[in-house]
Amino acid sequence: MSETLTFTVACPDCGSELEIDAATGKVLSHRSKSKSRGPKADFDSLLAGIDDSKNRAEEIFRQELSALDDRDRVMEEKFKRALERAEEEDDGKAPERPWDFD
Repeated sequence: MSETLTFTVACPDCGSELEIDAATGKVLSHRSKSKSRGPKADFDSLLAGIDDSKNRAEEIFRQELSALDDRDRVMEEKFKRALERAEEEDDGKAPERPWDFD
């Protein structure tokens, strides 16, 4: 048997090693780039990140709570204006019912 000619190249995108057959141009094997398994950050920076996310969550909660209070006030004001408009447009007659038209 004759030995086939292969090329080993590095992928410019992900850095993995590709073994390519010279005759067909097909990929024979793919080896991913090794990833380091060491810690990405120390404990103090992780703890500070947790504190920051907790503060952000509390701030968002306060904003939503104030928006809810403001929404109640706005709805109350809209109701008052609609009630005033209904009293102005009242002609004293009862509204006609659809079954009275028969």
